[in-house]
Amino acid sequence: MIMAGDFRKGVTVEIDGQVWSIADFQHVKPGKGAAFVRTRLKNVVTGAVLERTFSPTDKYPKAHIENKEMEYLYTDGELYYFMDVETFEQLPLNYEQVEDAINFIVENMHVNIRFFKGNAFSVEPPNFVELEITETEPGFKGDTATGTTKPATLQTGYKINVPLFVNQGDRIRVDTRTGEYMERV
Repeated sequence: MIMAGDFRKGVTVEIDGQVWSIADFQHVKPGKGAAFVRTRLKNVVTGAVLERTFSPTDKYPKAHIENKEMEYLYTDGELYYFMDVETFEQLPLNYEQVEDAINFIVENMHVNIRFFKGNAFSVEPPNFVELEITETEPGFKGDTATGTTKPATLQTGYKINVPLFVNQGDRIRVDTRTGEYMERV
C-alpha cells in the first residue's frame, strides 16, 4: 500500500480496480483547511488522463507492472506476433495493444512489452529507431540552412516530415516518443 502523500511521478497504483500511473503531482497546503495532493493520472491500459485530488492519508495498493523484452516477428493482418527472447514463446497481440508502437517497429526488432497480472497491455519501441524512407520528393543538395521540411513515408507506412536534403532510400533516426525526425544515418 502506498499513501497519497508518498505519490511520485511514474509510480503505478490501483484505483477503483484500474491501473493508473502518476503523470504529475503537487502537494498543496492551503492557508486554511487540510492539505491535499493534486494529481494527474494516466490509465496505463487505455491511456485516458484524469485529474484528481487526494487526502495525503489515503492508501492505495501499488500496481506491479512487469516489463519483458521481446522480439517482433510478423503480422498476419489481424494479429502481431512477438517472441520472448529467453523462452522463445510466441505472444500474439491485437492492433489495440500495439497501436502506438507499430509505426516504429519492423520485423526482428526488440521491443519492451508491459504486463499487468500476466496480461500484456502495451508495446514500447526503443526511444530511437533507424528506418528507411520509401517515398519522398527528390532532395536538394546543400539545402541544410533553412528549416523547411517535406513529407516522407517510412518503411512502416508512417508519414513524417524530414528536411529537404533527405532522399528516398536514406535511413533516418526517429524519436519514437515524439514521432519526429532526428538525423540521417
